[in-house]
Amino acid sequence: MTNIVQRAEAGAVAVLAVVASVVLYPAWWWVILAAFLVFDVSMLGYVRSARAGAVSYNLVHNYALPALAGISALLTQSWSPVVSTILGVLACAWAFHVGVDRALGYGLKMPDGFTHTHLGRIGRGAARASE
Repeated sequence: MTNIVQRAEAGAVAVLAVVASVVLYPAWWWVILAAFLVFDVSMLGYVRSARAGAVSYNLVHNYALPALAGISALLTQSWSPVVSTILGVLACAWAFHVGVDRALGYGLKMPDGFTHTHLGRIGRGAARASE
């Protein structure tokens, strides 16, 4: 049940990020779609090891850094509207990505491998692992 609630919350965050983007940055709403896969570059850590991959993936796939970008957008609004817009669009795109990933079940990674997440197992062996 907790998994379902967490995934629904993540879906709500993704929807909120789209709405915020359309309302606050109507000329730039498309960036959240165009930049969607950019955040998955963090998976390159898996080239080195499962532990390094989990660290790099988890660093990018959480809500703390998009929140920091959003706060920075608010703080820079008065002295640099351009910087504020860039940071705001980044925050929306990043939160959208994390929300969609979590809603699909791609949670924070455990150090033993990509398919072991805080939301459970993913991939081909997921059904067998939950039995």
